[in-house]
Formats: sequence, C-alpha cells, structure tokens
Amino acid sequence: FQSFQAGTVPFTPARCVYFNSFVTRTNTCGELRSAHVGQKVTLYGWVQYQRQGLFLVLRDFQGLTQVIIPQDEVSATKTRLLSSAPLESVVRVTGTVSPRPLGQENPKMPTGDIEVKAETAEILNSCKKLPFEIKDFIKKSEALRMQYRYLDLRSPRLQSALRLRSRLVMSMRQYLCNLHGFVDVETPTLFKRTPGGAKEFLVPSREPGKFYSLPQSPQQFKQLLMVGGLDRYFQVARCYRDEGSRPDRQPEFTQIDIEMSFVDQAGIQRLVEGLLQHSWPEERGSIMTPFPSMTYEEALAEYGTDKPDTRFGMKIVDISDVLRGSGVHFVQNALSYPHGSIRAICIPQGVKYLTNKDLESLKESHCTDHALTFSQEIMEIIRKPDGSLKSLLTKFLGEKEKSELIQALNMQEDDVVLLAAGEHKQCCALGALRLLSANLLEAAGLALRDPTAFHFLWVVDFPLFLPKAENPTELESAHHPFTAPHPSDASLLYSDPTKVRSQHYDLVLNGNEVGGGSIRIHNAEQQRFVLEKVLKEDSEVLSHLIEALELGAPPHGGIALGLDRLISLIVDAPSIRDVIAFPKSFRGRDLMGNAPDYVTPEELEPYHIQVSWPLEEKEAKKN
Repeated sequence: FQSFQAGTVPFTPARCVYFNSFVTRTNTCGELRSAHVGQKVTLYGWVQYQRQGLFLVLRDFQGLTQVIIPQDEVSATKTRLLSSAPLESVVRVTGTVSPRPLGQENPKMPTGDIEVKAETAEILNSCKKLPFEIKDFIKKSEALRMQYRYLDLRSPRLQSALRLRSRLVMSMRQYLCNLHGFVDVETPTLFKRTPGGAKEFLVPSREPGKFYSLPQSPQQFKQLLMVGGLDRYFQVARCYRDEGSRPDRQPEFTQIDIEMSFVDQAGIQRLVEGLLQHSWPEERGSIMTPFPSMTYEEALAEYGTDKPDTRFGMKIVDISDVLRGSGVHFVQNALSYPHGSIRAICIPQGVKYLTNKDLESLKESHCTDHALTFSQEIMEIIRKPDGSLKSLLTKFLGEKEKSELIQALNMQEDDVVLLAAGEHKQCCALGALRLLSANLLEAAGLALRDPTAFHFLWVVDFPLFLPKAENPTELESAHHPFTAPHPSDASLLYSDPTKVRSQHYDLVLNGNEVGGGSIRIHNAEQQRFVLEKVLKEDSEVLSHLIEALELGAPPHGGIALGLDRLISLIVDAPSIRDVIAFPKSFRGRDLMGNAPDYVTPEELEPYHIQVSWPLEEKEAKKN
C-alpha cells in the first residue's frame, strides 16, 4: 500500500489489498520489488533457509525475501542472533531494500531481484526441532501432516488452496447477495433425527432419552425459509454425516446451499452456471456456459456411471445387434435375459501402452470389486497391425461380423476391446473399467485427459425412486424424499412409482459430482403419499414440514454445491482434506487434538447416559 501511495506501483482497485494495515510491518515477504530499492522496511516471518551466517530467507503467507546478515564488527550481535536462529523461528527484521549483485538475481522468486540488508533484528519465538520440514517437496505421511496440521498449514500448497477457497466464496457471496438478492441465513446445527439419507450424528441432551441430531444438510430449513417468504436463500453451510472419510468425503463438510421460490429446473441451472462463471479463479482459465446436459439413462448407457468424465472418449458401445446372429453360446445366453446385452469399450493403443499384467488386472477387477460383478467374464479383443482381430471370440465370427465389430467400435491398429455380456448391470462394470483403463494409459505415458481442462456437465432425468440394495422389493429415494416428480410422470407416482422420473439434477465436473439439487414437492398430500405409501416412512417425524406445506407453500427448488470437492478439483488436490484447514482423518478422527475422546461418568451423568465398555477396554483402563 505504501508503494501505491508513493506512486511507484500503479494503483488499481483489483490490487488494493491492505496486507499491512493495523500491523507494525511495512511490507510482506512476497511484495518487495526493484521499485522498493532504497526504502527502509520492517518484515516479519519464519526463517525458511539460512546459509553459513551470510544470509537467510524469510517467509510469510505471501512469499519469500532474502535478508543479508551484516558481517561488520559493529553488527556482531545481530550477526550472531540471525545466524543462530533455528529454521521456522519467528523473526522481525528491519533493513534497507537493495538490488541483488549483477548475476545473482533469482528469476524463480518474485522478489528475486532484491534483498534486504538487515539493520536491526529480533527473534520473536525460537523454534525447536521440527517433526518435518515445511517444504512441499518433502514427503511426509498424511497422518503426520494431520497430527501437526498447524505446521502443514505453513506450506505454500495449503496456503494457496485456502486463500483461493476464501476468494471463491467471497465472489459467490457477492454474486448471490449483492447481484441477485439472496439472503444469507444461518440455519441450526442442532435438530432432530429425520428419515432417509446418510447416518446422522447424535448429540445428547439433558432431557432423559432425548437426543439432538446434527443435520446432514439444511434441506428442511431452506424449504421452510421459502414457506416463510424469504424468496431467495443462500448459506455457506456446515453439514455432517456419520460416515468414514474417503478422498472426496469426510464426516463434516461444507456446502454452498441455495434455495429459490417460483423457479424451475432451467432457472436453477442458469443461476449455478452464472455463479461459477462469476467466481471462477482467473488463474484457472475461463469456463464456457451453458454447460452441456445428459440424461441419467444416457450417462449409464455411454459411460456406465451417473457422473461421467467427459474429458476423454472410450464410450461404452452396445454391440448386441452385431453379435446377435453369432452362434457363440455365452452371447446367446446373455441376450436371453430381459435386459441382456453385449457391450464393450475400446482402449486406444492398448497394445502399446498396456502390459499383459495390466490387461489381466482389468479383466479380473470385477472379481475383486462387487461393483464390477456381472454374469460373464471380461473378454479381450485386439486389432493387430495387419487389421485382423485376435480373440477367443473371433473364431466363432464370420468376416461380415468381424467387419461390423471393427466399424461399430471404430477399432484402429493396436486397439484393445474389453467386452462384457449379461444384464444391464455390466454398464457399471464397463464404466469402472473405462476409468481404470484411463489411469493405466496415463501412467504409461499416454496423454488422455487434459489436467488443465474443466468439463462441467448436467445430469438430469434421474429416477425418483430406486430399489433398496438390501431389499429390492422396497423403494428408496434416489435423491431425497422431498424431490418432486417430473411433470410428465406425475400420474405414475400413484400407479407405478418405479417408472417416475424426478426433477433432480446433478452437476458433474471431470467425473466428480460437485452439486445436486431438485425442484421440491410443495403439495402436502403428495409429500405425505411419498413418505407413507412409497417409502414406508413415518410421516409424523416430518409433521412440521408437511404442516408448513399446507399453509401457503410456494413452488420452490434449489441446489447444494460441495465446496470442498469443488476446490479440490480446481487446485488438482488428490483429496478434499488438502483444501480444508482442519480436516478429519480417514477414520474420521482429529489426529491433532485426539478427538473424539473419552469423557468421565460424572460428565455423562447430566445427559442420563452410561457407557457399556467392551471387556478388553475395561481391562486396559484398569492397567
């Protein structure tokens, strides 16, 4: 800011960020340039590097500055002080900005043209031996990083991710609240258990036998806000699920939660596209709108998943008609099923990039993953350089069938086809194999997916209900029980609910679901019918919502964007834990604070709870 005042740096609103307001430093460690030469500055930071008592590199959140340690006798005290400062000690330095000697500039550092000649210095806090070095290229286990999260937060990688996250959320607030009239409302995090969805955390109360529940989303509250006439609601919402962590999920997470009255599906989609385009980080390029759209059925048929990665081809192809006339027993057997078919994916240049071991692992993967299980083994077909096909299958095929197979799959020389026969479930199997194949191809050096590309996709027309995995004769909501049926299928809700499509829409980015929403049921009788007759749930648990729908509820709908997952994809982080300041471990634990933790029987007494310890834990506590 002093540089702006002095006129040495052009002043623009975009650059007007007062990092040095209210503090006693004059500059950060990342902002000094040649224009500052001759200025006296005061810097605060951590000792990143020190060399033989000649100079040290000071680091703060914005960058690095090289500090020259004086070598004259008059400055002996300062020299000893700075030379003895352990790495990661907190230091204050006052000195004069000087140009680096000719030939000693460091083009890899934004401050590489200057250095600060120290005149006064003070160690504000000396650092003892570190559990790991604060450098991104130093490998350390995730458990160690999470145990010392406050140290890991100093790394440039996490600093950059968290600051990008902050900027993006602020842009979203500006777009929603300032430009489009949304109201930011905080909804309760202590509520009660509700039916359906993920498992909820229970919180004891002082009333005997009664518990609060941490909501897995503000779903009911945001609908009630629409009944209350707020018209447009927005919240950066904390949500909770009593589930183990995965790279893209953890027990507590953050959503950008949105609800609107008098809106349809197209309106919500336009809103989200505008929101993302407005808040998208400039350094990640630009995104084009409108986003393409695909039905749920198309996604399953072509990609084997409802969250397809459209950055590369290798689509699933139905080749049933090509092989229908063949005398191959397993083909005819598969096609005899009501939903039987023969489908395949073509792996480009598979012969060149995949080893025999890779191909075997792909063919056997359905044996080790229940999600890939179907009635037939994976069959492999290779197109040789002379154009012929190599497979156990081809000896049963005529030349016409072979030619049609090559044409249907657009097979080129050295391509490998993986074929599956059975009921429609093999789409999911081939969808998983498609992704596994892409990973293997890229590991072998084939550039298949552009790491800088962001492919957004709307997936629409989901089924309203799906059979329960544990009991296929019963139904559960594909999204949640408040999702409205598709207007064209509304009558089927009462006659054949399994055929009803929903007004549910998912936003997919590079094969990851980053948002999901729906138009809601705003008719009380329809909501009661879905809960009681279709889902076999006790509607009394949701009596407050059903009663609200009877008292002038407007048509409404909304969406929730998974903020953690979205940010992790933007910065190309392998896990959402890399974009959360204080995440939970894979088992849902806080390794830094050792939570959850035991409490004493005396502390539990006001909540009317007693813990029944397993025998081995009792013995361990005695010892």
